[in-house]
This record gives sequence, C-alpha cells and structure tokens, in this order.
Amino acid sequence: MQLASANVDLLDTINMIDTFDRPADAYTEDTYARTGAYAGLPENKPGKRIPKAGAFAEAGVGRARAEFSVFEAEAKGPNASASAEANVIGAGAIARAEVASASAKAGPLAVKVGLGVDTGATIGPTGAEIKFLGTGFSIGEKTSISLLGNEVSCSIM
Repeated sequence: MQLASANVDLLDTINMIDTFDRPADAYTEDTYARTGAYAGLPENKPGKRIPKAGAFAEAGVGRARAEFSVFEAEAKGPNASASAEANVIGAGAIARAEVASASAKAGPLAVKVGLGVDTGATIGPTGAEIKFLGTGFSIGEKTSISLLGNEVSCSIM
C-alpha cells in the first residue's frame, strides 16, 4: 500500500508542452464511472500537441479536481481505475485501487498522499518500471525498489 510519494518526472516535463496554456477548470463528483479511448495526431491545442493513443476506465465515490496551465490538484474517495497509453515518448499500462488519495502537480513536480495499490508497467527512453500490488522496481533515470507500496529510490539527473 502506498501512503505517500513525491517525484519529478522527465515525461511530465515534456508533457508541459501539452498543458502550459490549459484554461482553468474545477469540478466535483459524488459518484462517477466512465470509459473511453482516444487517438490523435498533433494539433496546436492544449492536451493535443503530443501524438498519443490510449484507453481508460474508472469508477469511484467522491472526487474534486482543479486544473490550470501546468498546475492541477485532486482529491478522491474510494476508487478503481485502469489505463493504457502509447505516445512518441513511451508506452505504459496501469491498474490502481485506492481507499482515498490527494494529489497536486506543478509541471514535473508531483506529490501524492493516499492509501492504495498500483499494478502496471511503463517503458520509455529514460527507463522502465514494473509494479504488482505496490511491489516492483524501476530502472533508468529513477532507480527504485518498491515493497507493498513502500519505495526506496535514487534519481539520476
């Protein structure tokens, strides 16, 4: 189970190209369930500058989210989600189940506090990560070992 994490990610730094001019938005939901798929060529619009394709499914109880430019914050109650994405930078898939979480992001810097488990894998030019029920490892720019959501890592920049 993961209680807290903080990181700076190269992929999130590159994704700032997609969000630097994102308009302000905020919303809350009491219950939610949604699925979707997307694929797109680059356009000069927020969220569409990097070509990508993917699919997702999510459901939960209680959610509040706010976003503006490269900043975002979110709080969630019990939820489960799964997603997969491929873009010019890399590819990955993850499944997540959480009791509750709160997160904030400012460009490449992200902080998350919550109680949940992650299962999935990502691969890209800067490394690879594999987790199963919060246990796994990453190799590359960030090298880490995770055991039941507790992680020890070393970032090389």
